[in-house]
Amino acid sequence: MRTLISTAFISLDGVVEAPGGEPGYRNSGWTFKEVEFLPEAFEIKEREQQEATAILMGRISYEAFSRVWPGMEDFAGYGLMPKYVVSTTLHDDDLVPGWGRTTILRSLDDVAALKETEGGPVIVHGSATLNQDLSDAGLIDRYHLLVFPLLLGAGKRLFSTTDKDAQKLELVEHEVYANGLQKNVFDVVR
Repeated sequence: MRTLISTAFISLDGVVEAPGGEPGYRNSGWTFKEVEFLPEAFEIKEREQQEATAILMGRISYEAFSRVWPGMEDFAGYGLMPKYVVSTTLHDDDLVPGWGRTTILRSLDDVAALKETEGGPVIVHGSATLNQDLSDAGLIDRYHLLVFPLLLGAGKRLFSTTDKDAQKLELVEHEVYANGLQKNVFDVVR
């Protein structure tokens, strides 16, 4: 069974919207505009590219990342990696050519089936709504969270507000950096 890892830049109050400067959000670009950059705090992002064997995204994140990541040296490791996009509206002719093999999944059942295949970790980038749905369905196995010392108020959140039973997490790695950023890696306890 493959491990499904959710990775996110997240504010202290749970917001994950527009960390890299995506338009349409009041605090867009909060990861680099509001907190001093320290390279050592982002070591986990490089490690994710080395350890992951596939990427899972929702349609909106796919459309955003596929425009910029193929040409970025920082994300070169994801270039040839298989990509899976969960969408009920995306079609094969909407996919970006030259960014490796991309498969469209139509449901969470398709994601559950992907987890049952042979292979290494699958990493979920961006995709706030997809992350909420995956978490609520019990499909996420690990969280890689870079928590920024910011309160952003309104915005898309990583976790849903669905009323559900408590889900225990085990802290397996953590570090605090001089700029206030915190790395927290949690395994989901089953």
